[in-house]
Amino acid sequence: MDTKYDTGIITQTQKLRGPDRGVWLSLLLVFPLVFAQPLPVEPQAIPDIDWPAVEKEAGELLSQVVRIDTSNPPGNETAAAQFWQNILTQEGIEAQVYESEPGRGIVYGRLRGNGQKKALILLHHLDVVPADPAEWAFDPFGGAIKDGYVHGRGAIDCKGVSVVQFLAMALLKRSGLRFERDIIFLGTGDEEVGGRKGAGWFVDKHFDVIADAEFLLTEGGGIRQREGKRSYRVSVAEKAPCWIELKATGPAGHGSSPVPETAVTRLVRALEKIRRYETPFKVVPAVQAYFNALAQHQDEETAQRYRALEQALKDEAFRKKFTATPSHNALVRNTISLTVLNGSPKTNVVPASASAQLDCRLLPGEDPQTFLAQLKQLVDDPHIEFSTLLNFPAVASDPDTPLFAAIRSVAAHRDPHAPVIPSVLGGFTDTHYFREKGIISYGFSGLALTAEDARGVHGLNERIPLAALRDAVQVLFEVILSIDAIPEGANAHGH
Repeated sequence: MDTKYDTGIITQTQKLRGPDRGVWLSLLLVFPLVFAQPLPVEPQAIPDIDWPAVEKEAGELLSQVVRIDTSNPPGNETAAAQFWQNILTQEGIEAQVYESEPGRGIVYGRLRGNGQKKALILLHHLDVVPADPAEWAFDPFGGAIKDGYVHGRGAIDCKGVSVVQFLAMALLKRSGLRFERDIIFLGTGDEEVGGRKGAGWFVDKHFDVIADAEFLLTEGGGIRQREGKRSYRVSVAEKAPCWIELKATGPAGHGSSPVPETAVTRLVRALEKIRRYETPFKVVPAVQAYFNALAQHQDEETAQRYRALEQALKDEAFRKKFTATPSHNALVRNTISLTVLNGSPKTNVVPASASAQLDCRLLPGEDPQTFLAQLKQLVDDPHIEFSTLLNFPAVASDPDTPLFAAIRSVAAHRDPHAPVIPSVLGGFTDTHYFREKGIISYGFSGLALTAEDARGVHGLNERIPLAALRDAVQVLFEVILSIDAIPEGANAHGH
């Protein structure tokens, strides 16, 4: 495939080759423009890059970092932070490790530009969710490279992202290309359980280190490959987590002498009420903008439904079909997942208390206290105590920026028919800590993954194609160069 940039960011075909406050309102205004032609950019001669060698380096790096077990809990991210500090230092990039507490490491590195523009942060997290080796085809912490894949926990989420970000930085330094902003490599801990001992702590205690940044890229978006079609998903907003614990109390005793009401029976009854509860539908502007963009690639009937989604959801047949796709369902309502149950430690003991945890995700603009009050009213049991384990507000980033324009420009030349879509993430990342400080933050890793690839995230047998790592490095490398080529004062509209 010819990756020549007509606009001049890559001027030689043989050089870079790859395989064939009203933010919500602004999203509504911008979505028809996300397919506009890319902005003209200043040409910059690109040296030869050996992409097969980049692929090999990416695989070897990822294999090494996967072998560092940073399962959270407990985290132990300092070992991974020190790994990256050593790699960055060897590359001639300044690097430092911070700890929020012993063992909970954060790595910070900075590649200096000429300082004419504000810095770009490349953010990833060092921790991973636990994995049981007995359930995996490969050792989840073995970092095996086989059949064109790197296998292991974190291969995609999020150690693969860290490798892509490092290599994009390293190629910039090795190439001797000019760039006008500093590039910050930031690996934090604790993201998988909310980030309070990672990104949250770092932003609170050391924001001065990154205060000169205006943009941030991280996980949460990428290149979606489905049924032979590709689309670039750039998350500009996220649903807010609202993790809730229910604790029931009741008489304790021996299991051989049951009583009608116990902590367990009360908890089960409460959970059944919650399970049957159907949260109301609500289409917020950012979600409507997302489906407006998707509509351009649907049949006419579906397109009409997507463009007036709130009205369409009143139709029972459409609503049933639409909500059968879990990711669609999650974007139009608050969701509740029962994830943790605790009762007696022994079969023959009736416990005095029993508890459950709910992973609730709230749409932008929803009040968590109001939501909690609704659940209490639904359960209606004085023996059930509710408490909030984790919650933070949903914050959006405006897509009308040179960074979004740069992603669109790169996409237009790599995949001329692929839409670039500002999306709302059903999950959450650490971006909210940075958005709250005014840093424009997008979820876009550059990784092109199939549905089969993505199934391993937080599941069994997580793996990533070596080719996907290579291509993501190329995409991110080009995006970084494209930001600096966007004329001052230009925006994502292209004028």
